[in-house]
Amino acid sequence: MHVSISSLKLTDSPRLDGEDPAHTRLLAEVTGPLPPILVHRPTMRVIDGEHRLRAALLRGERTLAVRFFDGDEDRAFLLSVQANLAHGLPLSLADRKAAALRVIERHPDWSDRGIAAAVGLADSTVAGIRQNTATGNGEPTARIGRDGRVRPIDSTQGRLRASRVLADKPHASLREIAKEAGIAVGTARDVRDRVRRGMDPVPGNDRKDATIDTSTSASQPVEPAPKLGPPFPRGKLTGLATTLQSLKNDPSLRFSDTGRRLLRWLNGHAVWPEDEAWLVSSVPPHCTVLVADIARQYAEMWQEYAEVLEQRSQQAM
Repeated sequence: MHVSISSLKLTDSPRLDGEDPAHTRLLAEVTGPLPPILVHRPTMRVIDGEHRLRAALLRGERTLAVRFFDGDEDRAFLLSVQANLAHGLPLSLADRKAAALRVIERHPDWSDRGIAAAVGLADSTVAGIRQNTATGNGEPTARIGRDGRVRPIDSTQGRLRASRVLADKPHASLREIAKEAGIAVGTARDVRDRVRRGMDPVPGNDRKDATIDTSTSASQPVEPAPKLGPPFPRGKLTGLATTLQSLKNDPSLRFSDTGRRLLRWLNGHAVWPEDEAWLVSSVPPHCTVLVADIARQYAEMWQEYAEVLEQRSQQAM
């Protein structure tokens, strides 16, 4: 719909330097109607489209096509940031840091990763901003993640509980461990992996008196965390290729529609050495947090799929 330009307000922009006159003139010279702008209906504030509005004024127009948003003002501000990250004149690093600071001050219980994804920064940058910010509300003991779940900031006690669950139920699934310990599935996986390697369930930097609280690994020494290798270790890839080939040779899979479908699906989701270069370098810097988050969620889904298959195998015995 179209509304009168005089009824719109240009306030609370995420741009610290305001309008870019050169960009406004460029838009004013575009032939044809300008794309609709996004407006916060309760306040008639422009969420996205300040330069389009000013360009319309330069063209002598009195009305402008708009789309309305009916949420609260905090959500409207975040929507403004996200819209300016996705198209048009990009926000500067200073703009995005200022937006992160505002979100931290108003929502100290939001996770670093959630804020980073909303304002287009790395979560480490958001963590640095938070560290240098005194919100006046006290540091929360838990934060809300992008998935809406509340997670404790200090996971030490949860990790210790998970190690005890593992000692009592060494074959428990990750979901079961996470539920009983009150931690995320990803944290439960890390605890399980550390315990299996004879390491403390809590990383050494998290507590000074780290001792493994499981009967099976208490006597083993605490080792430093392993150094990260290449994204796709060659040894694992070789084993993967061998396993896939073995499945392809299995008649029960080769000669059935569902079997061939499974083989195509497995082969299509594998990552090979020739993919290593482009998989990492093709991700733009401002998208790394989002892609990494997707990769972790895929990894969790794969892990859960593996556990379902393992449970099915045990039931068949």
